[in-house]
Amino acid sequence: MSTKELPEPSGKVALVTGGSRGIGYGVAEALVARGDRVCITGRGEEALKEAVERLGADRVIAVPGKAHDEAHQAAAVEATMEAFGRVDFLVNNAGTNPVFGPIADLDLNVARKVFETNVVSALGFAQQTYRAWQKDHGGAIVNIASVAGISASPFVGAYGISKAAMINLTLQLAHEFAPTVRVNAIAPAVVKTKFAAALYEGREVEAAAAYPLGRLGEPRDVGGAAAFLTSAQSDWITGQTLVVDGGIFLNAGVG
Repeated sequence: MSTKELPEPSGKVALVTGGSRGIGYGVAEALVARGDRVCITGRGEEALKEAVERLGADRVIAVPGKAHDEAHQAAAVEATMEAFGRVDFLVNNAGTNPVFGPIADLDLNVARKVFETNVVSALGFAQQTYRAWQKDHGGAIVNIASVAGISASPFVGAYGISKAAMINLTLQLAHEFAPTVRVNAIAPAVVKTKFAAALYEGREVEAAAAYPLGRLGEPRDVGGAAAFLTSAQSDWITGQTLVVDGGIFLNAGVG
């Protein structure tokens, strides 16, 4: 996206965690495309630098760090406030799934890592953003969950359980942060990213055939949903989980 293609600034500012690639990048791209200024976070400094260059360095900043690190959470919010003077929207996208297999064999230390990154960090970023700006000025939070948090998913049990907790966290935050801050979640099915590659790599055609819409998700699909949930068009929506799944749930119980 070139600077010449960018619309006039909307006056709104977003913080997107895990925004250097995949779904997070798709979200950041959608928000920048409508005129928002954005801070993205991630672990890799080089990947963040490249993302900023593609998105537009005059609209986007990056703060490297690990999502579960409280100091990083505070630094990201502080940097956003210093650069842009506000933080209207938070998109909690940073997540991890370091294990693939049955939970009967799950290392409990791995389970703790999954919950620390996928759930506790989302709460930490929400707390920081709320205190810094949203409590007094309002805004919206979007938590990127997963269809794995809504129904059992073979071999990604720990991830699914953490995303179910994230959906419940969404409900709790929506209740406590109302009426000034709206909090919603998005539950995507398989989206074509490096993160989800193990679920479709080498068998994409077969995997896509299971979806009524005939394809796997793209980061832009989730980006569009996040843009909607942080827009004025969704001002009367809070505490909801928007399923973005290509229709896969329509096949539940079929066959």
